Amino acid sequence: MTSGDERTRVGAYAICLDDGGRILLCRIEPSVAPGEIWTLPGGGLDFGEAPEVAVVRELAEESGYVGEVIDLSDISDRLFVDASYGGRLHAIRIVYRVRITSGMLRDEVGGSTDTCAWFTLEEATRLSLGELARRAVRAATAPTAPAEHT
Repeated sequence: MTSGDERTRVGAYAICLDDGGRILLCRIEPSVAPGEIWTLPGGGLDFGEAPEVAVVRELAEESGYVGEVIDLSDISDRLFVDASYGGRLHAIRIVYRVRITSGMLRDEVGGSTDTCAWFTLEEATRLSLGELARRAVRAATAPTAPAEHT
């Protein structure tokens, strides 16, 4: 939805953890964001596309993996100046936990990311993470509360 120099973008992102507890992260293409910035696999929804479909599509495009949605993990938003459009962008991010079911890791060609890799959560905390990835890694490393017994 666009209004003047304001824009809203809805995106769907995947938190993928392997059996060893490593997280899959994608590096943003330097022409999109200068520096070595890592984020979650994912991106914007196509018009009429369901978020659960978009996250699986984006995962395949950026990493080569096929996945299935396990559950909804987080919804957040961020308002910032988007220099590429010369206005303000309201980014709404829907994050799912996604299980890899098949495929082979490969780099995206000609997209907004240029490579993907698996990192331990400890390794991930030492990377230059985008805000969304920082949020996901922080949640994944947070101690879980003990279950209540009734």
